[in-house]
Amino acid sequence: MKILVVGPSWVGDMVMSQSLYKTLKQLHPKAQLDVLAPDWCRPMLERMPEVDNALRMPLGHGDLQLTTRWKLARELKQNNYDWAITQPNSLKSALIPWFAGIKQRTGWKGESRYGLLNDLRSNKQNFPLMVERYVSLAHPKASMQSAAVLPAYLHPQLKANQTNQQQALAQLELNTEQPILALCPGAEFGPAKRWPEQHYAKVASHWIEQRKGQVWIFGSDKDQAVGAQIIDHVPQNLQQHCHNLASKTKLAEAIDLMALATLAVSNDSGLMHIAAALELPLIAVYGSSSPKYTPPLTENAAILHTDIDCRPCFKKTCQFGHLKCLTELAPEQAILAITKLLT
Repeated sequence: MKILVVGPSWVGDMVMSQSLYKTLKQLHPKAQLDVLAPDWCRPMLERMPEVDNALRMPLGHGDLQLTTRWKLARELKQNNYDWAITQPNSLKSALIPWFAGIKQRTGWKGESRYGLLNDLRSNKQNFPLMVERYVSLAHPKASMQSAAVLPAYLHPQLKANQTNQQQALAQLELNTEQPILALCPGAEFGPAKRWPEQHYAKVASHWIEQRKGQVWIFGSDKDQAVGAQIIDHVPQNLQQHCHNLASKTKLAEAIDLMALATLAVSNDSGLMHIAAALELPLIAVYGSSSPKYTPPLTENAAILHTDIDCRPCFKKTCQFGHLKCLTELAPEQAILAITKLLT
């Protein structure tokens, strides 16, 4: 059997999708599993042993470009896939398997994709977790009435590339002589997911002083300024132990370097899911979002959030302008969680 999966375009979703790939390989151990994904997600696929081929999706968020999709589908048709699973909910994401003439095309109803998908699932409300929705697509529709009947599934597990890891250490002049605290203060979704810089700084200062450690700050180009602000809030005599890697690493290097950490503290973001998949002890900070939908898939995490009335609102920005769901989540809670996780 040859299986094509049209993978998600968001980092966190791609990490969670590994549970689907693991399930497919359990059910069909001899199957060839290829995943179509944009370039920024492919470093994760290359660190998932279940994926045989990480295929390049040349289109980004929101791009329709029917001609490009048609040409890509014609190329994929030559691989004679037996089954296609489409993870995104958009109509356009279901076009390529249809254009490629793949016989069985599975996915959630999403944007009314009747015809494009011929194994259509519509009872999404019975699968509250995103990972449950992904994994259920590996099983026959008739047996998947709710998450209650979903067989046990494996959590994501990313495997660091040690060669790339050593090259990144040398290039960035880093060492592992002191225990590493990984901070992931960014959130592509919006500021309503971002724990304040001064809270991160207090946790960083505690780690350096009490754990005799160092701090590595991870993120994209957009997070470089936030990383700098965190270091500015750390006492000056401790700043030499802080390294702002935001904008200095691509996703592949970030994954491999983060694997060296002793513990991670992260907003609800793609990097949070990466830390979980690297099986790091993890402190996950939730503001406007909820762990009831996209929790870190690990048994070794402390999930922190406030219980104010207006959360979770799932807004990108605070509709009241106070961000109390984040500002009132004291750094002392994270410091206490560190002790519990590492005991």
